[in-house]
Amino acid sequence: MRVVVIGAGVVGLTTCWFLANQGVEVTLIDRNTHVAQETSYANGGQLSYNYVAPLADPSVLPKLARWLLKADSPLKFQPRLNVHQWRWCYSFLKACTHSRVKKTMGEMLDLSLRSRSLMDFLISEYPIDFNLQRTGKIVIYRAAKDLEAARAGVDYQRGLGHEQRLVTSEECVSLEPALRPIGQAIHGGVYTPTEATGDCQQFCEGLYAHLNAMPNFRAQLGRDVKALVRDGFRIASVRTTAGDVEADAFVLAAGLDSNRLASPLGLNLPLLGLRGYSLTAGMSAGFIAPKMSITDADRKIVYAPLGNKLRMAAMVDIGVTTASLDPNRIALFKRQVSQVFPDLDLTTSMPWAGLRPATATSKPIIDKAGELSNLWLNVGHGALGFTLACSSAELVTDLILQREPKVNALAFALSATM
Repeated sequence: MRVVVIGAGVVGLTTCWFLANQGVEVTLIDRNTHVAQETSYANGGQLSYNYVAPLADPSVLPKLARWLLKADSPLKFQPRLNVHQWRWCYSFLKACTHSRVKKTMGEMLDLSLRSRSLMDFLISEYPIDFNLQRTGKIVIYRAAKDLEAARAGVDYQRGLGHEQRLVTSEECVSLEPALRPIGQAIHGGVYTPTEATGDCQQFCEGLYAHLNAMPNFRAQLGRDVKALVRDGFRIASVRTTAGDVEADAFVLAAGLDSNRLASPLGLNLPLLGLRGYSLTAGMSAGFIAPKMSITDADRKIVYAPLGNKLRMAAMVDIGVTTASLDPNRIALFKRQVSQVFPDLDLTTSMPWAGLRPATATSKPIIDKAGELSNLWLNVGHGALGFTLACSSAELVTDLILQREPKVNALAFALSATM
């Protein structure tokens, strides 16, 4: 069987990996000359398998007006005369119910914990150096009401057998001494000892090296995909800048660019680009570096130690169409980081922005593309592409090869993500 995978980010590469390991002849196509050059390039670096709650949550609703009006808000909305954007926003608001959140969270946890097992197996069999650190994660809260609101999620996960607990402000600092400068401002936190951090780009490069050693894999990088060529109820080939590529099946794992390729086929994918930012800073001598993954719940900033670097990621810009850097947002980002880590030198930090391809429900789409019998979708992972990549790749592989899925495939069908 021959399969073409479009997209050389972490989702596309893991899809290639799982298919190739089943003996499938795989061709990877991407417009960039190297892998992991877009959304996977400098993401937050967190492997947050227990933190997959959807962005659409009832607790968000009372904060929306305040966020939209504040200059230092973690969320920025740019209205556009775009029906697709407003349809996505409407679906987002519809998803903000307690029953919907609980159902989505359970489905996402099944996918994420399966992903953790698969990642552990993959790197035990095929070692990849990507600064993986299994040091746990702490989410800090500055207000008692926000910490209390987090209790329901902790209780829910504990009921599913997951190791997670509420901690006091003193315990936050004890677990993570790097938080001492803001210890008095922390009311408490949520601690999960099983979480990890890693460099997504390095993981992609390592996985790509293993793939290149496989006789049934080939890559066509630096080739822009112009169109998917339809023949009745199937895709016949991929039209690229270097010619057409035929196959038996095709997988769209091209992030937000999947919209451009799917639209001429009559497929309206419910994806919107949520621009996020990251900073990567070297950790100089004398700086008390965090040893674990940290999420600042109030500022919506995540911190991930990656070897001798600290990766910080933040913000959601809705309504933008490019991954360009907004100088004002970067300046705000640096000010907020400096309030938490005043001794961290950000003068030479590397800023980056990426468009996270997200559905309104936060669930990825892993499904056949409507009536097209041989086109498959593996898109819409939002900020969780690194976390969910392995299980998403396994699921789309199972669907293509008509095997029994290891998770509930219906939960990630195209119709379930709208």
